[in-house]
Amino acid sequence: MKKLFFTLAFVLALLVYLFYPDTVITFPPGVTAPDQPRQTKLTAPKEWTVGEFSIQALAGYDIKARVLSRNNFSLGKESELSPFDLALGWGPMSDQSIIDKIDISQSNRWYHWHSDKLPIVSRDVSLNSANVHIIPKDETVENQFDDVYKGSLLEMKGYLVKVTTAKGWRWISSLRRDDTGGGSCELFWVEEVTVRNK
Repeated sequence: MKKLFFTLAFVLALLVYLFYPDTVITFPPGVTAPDQPRQTKLTAPKEWTVGEFSIQALAGYDIKARVLSRNNFSLGKESELSPFDLALGWGPMSDQSIIDKIDISQSNRWYHWHSDKLPIVSRDVSLNSANVHIIPKDETVENQFDDVYKGSLLEMKGYLVKVTTAKGWRWISSLRRDDTGGGSCELFWVEEVTVRNK
């Protein structure tokens, strides 16, 4: 009887996972995050450790953006620090009327977009969106991301960072918003986050 119960519970959980629609937050048409992310120079070196990881701040970073997609991770060395990536959009890429016309997805640690008929030029998509590897400062900050869904409007503050280990492993943030391809993602140590879902 127990075996049957657990089998039914597993099947039910699987069906919910496969067919229950993901939460999506929508806003009225219009730009909701008009400003470019703000990157600032550090006035003094800032370094710290988390377990085996040595973390060096490269720049201060503040951003207000819409979540275009979210991808959670539990495997790989990166996931020990960064449990999820957020594809973020600002400027025209925070406008619901534009977001609705672009298919956005993530796979592994990459962000992809596609549209049969782009509502803005492709360069504006690249310049106003990015895949960001999120490193929450602590469990309290990480828990705040429980309410972050596709479409959420976020305000975050922290640092773009470089992460290394004694064995030679490293992960380094981009410090540009106009780059694409490998190495173009931001590696973001988040110290503060405000979630706006309305």
